[in-house]
Amino acid sequence: MIVGKQKSIDEVWAMIQGYKKVLVFGCNTCVAVCHAGGNKEAEVMASMLRMKAKQENVDIDIQDSGIERQCEHEFFESVTERIEWADAIVSMACGIGVQFTAEKFSTKPLMPGINTTFLGATEKPGVWTEKCQACGNCILGMTAGICPIARCAKRLMNGPCGGSTKGKCEISKDLDCAWQLIIDRLTALNRLNEYETLIPIKDWSTDRAGGPRKVVREDVMV
Repeated sequence: MIVGKQKSIDEVWAMIQGYKKVLVFGCNTCVAVCHAGGNKEAEVMASMLRMKAKQENVDIDIQDSGIERQCEHEFFESVTERIEWADAIVSMACGIGVQFTAEKFSTKPLMPGINTTFLGATEKPGVWTEKCQACGNCILGMTAGICPIARCAKRLMNGPCGGSTKGKCEISKDLDCAWQLIIDRLTALNRLNEYETLIPIKDWSTDRAGGPRKVVREDVMV
């Protein structure tokens, strides 16, 4: 899922200065799971901004709303009127949702309410860790299901660096060496012989190095 972290109230407050009607707009999928930008978080953010406005003696109408996903057209039908009401929108979605909403409502100023952080997973309640960098050419079948691109600080493709010590990354003693994890899992799967198979030089054109990407599926187009 996409993991994000909420911006501070002071940062959001600074972005909405000069507007009279502001809609805090939640996205109730990925960023709701990490408790950063769902409809509930939008409601709380709006409430805190209203308190800030009262403290600063600023006349501003701050409302909240939300939809299931801010990256798909059909979910916007029920909230178009609310969006049209606002002078500005604080989107609690990831950067994708902010841009998508901005394109749909081109005359509305859009401000991000969260910082999009990474593609990750829930390790345990309250803890999310990066697992994928969406490189566009997955090699998890060669690395026992553990991604060296996302989980190795140096994005090494063929084994650990010389800084790895006792299974830990050189940048932090609390960070597992991705390649040690790969070796351990290959061993557990009785596939350690595959460790000596060199992974070819990666074609980074499928990653961000190739520019903004697009996937077109004619079989599902309408």
